Amino acid sequence: MKGMRLLTILLCAATLLAACEKKGPVERAGEKADHTVDTIKNGGEEPTHDKLQDEGDKARDKINDTADKAKGNE
Repeated sequence: MKGMRLLTILLCAATLLAACEKKGPVERAGEKADHTVDTIKNGGEEPTHDKLQDEGDKARDKINDTADKAKGNE
């Protein structure tokens, strides 16, 4: 049941993130710094919300890359 709930959350997050534009290099660097600080605060382990955000970011980037390729093929 937990796995299904997590999958649903990830799919919803990916759908919402698909509408977002790509992040710039400064924004990505800032997020990495935030993740590092959170990891240090959490005793060396990356917090769950950071892991989910990372997976959402990866999904959004893949969706955006696919959309960019599709636009180029028209």
